[in-house]
Amino acid sequence: MKSLLIIIDGLGDDQVPALGYKTPFDYAKHENIDNIAAMGIKGNVDICGNEFIPESLKCILRLLGVQAKDFPTNRAYLELLAENRDITQEQMVLRCNLVSVDETGMLTSFNGEGLTRAEQAEAAAICDESLSKIEFLHLSEYRNLLITPRNNDFIANIVIKPPHESVGENIGDLLGDLRKRSSMLVGFLEQARLKLRKFEKNGIHYELYPWGVSVKTVMDSFSQRHFGMKGAAVCSAEIVKGIAFTLKMEAPKMVSATGETDTDLKEKAAVTTQMLKTNDFVMTHFNGSDEAAHRKNHYEKAEFITRIDEEFLAAVLSNITEATKVFICGDHGTSSVTGKHLAAPVPFVAGIVGGAGVIPSIKTYSDIWSFLYERGSK
Repeated sequence: MKSLLIIIDGLGDDQVPALGYKTPFDYAKHENIDNIAAMGIKGNVDICGNEFIPESLKCILRLLGVQAKDFPTNRAYLELLAENRDITQEQMVLRCNLVSVDETGMLTSFNGEGLTRAEQAEAAAICDESLSKIEFLHLSEYRNLLITPRNNDFIANIVIKPPHESVGENIGDLLGDLRKRSSMLVGFLEQARLKLRKFEKNGIHYELYPWGVSVKTVMDSFSQRHFGMKGAAVCSAEIVKGIAFTLKMEAPKMVSATGETDTDLKEKAAVTTQMLKTNDFVMTHFNGSDEAAHRKNHYEKAEFITRIDEEFLAAVLSNITEATKVFICGDHGTSSVTGKHLAAPVPFVAGIVGGAGVIPSIKTYSDIWSFLYERGSK
């Protein structure tokens, strides 16, 4: 029997007063999800437990059946793999956001708010005039990577809060530990800050915010973990593509799909349908819901969930011709009230489409493994 895992990133949420004290998921229209729930089961399941803070890298790896002991330390290395790049054991890689900062030094956004995509690309090009020992790699919009020589003390001891968890705090304080531990990065950041002054407007200027250092990581493949199952990932977000590459899952290129709410849902539906024909397992990931919640835009999040149901799920379900296990869930919650990730159980729906079968009770993440991968995970 085939398996389809649909991850709506950051699906869980707080109850929002403007939505009648409903979550965006409860507020959204999702007839197709409801139909699966009616013939299967639904509920909430804790993906993180008390083992790690809620974030996509570890939550998605857990949903794919990876044990916590095998998790990479951070996600930057996997995002690098998604760009068909690699590093040596003598290098390290950091995520690097383009952020906005006010005149007092307060972080006002984690995502270059106030700049168009064209301006964000221009800002990245300016910052790419890097120091000789630092390589700057632009991914998309506000997302970038920094490749530097490996610093074991930095890796072991650096403390930098994620920028999306730090809006409203002073950037000097947030990057204080980095400034103590890497004069090379300090020099690079100062050069970038001066170059980015050209984008300043209304008392807001732009800076680079490095965080999430990681190193080269080798992992067993998806097929090795699941007794020969052939897996594919339909995704656009860099981190999810990186996960697919490191687990040696098929990750087809798409033309119009993005990691945002403007993604081409019909293209994702067509590619998911095709992947189900040639793979035992397919994971399709939607990142826009998480981005909307980080922007504290509950209406955008609810509308995107509605569109996933109407434009993606309806098309996929209509093309399923053999018994297929379908599991729809969030990887973690993201509050569209605070903009931060939530350490709470996430909504899920499980069913069998195009045939019949037994659906186990889903109480923990290991029950998800039993449902999707039959014999569990190595």
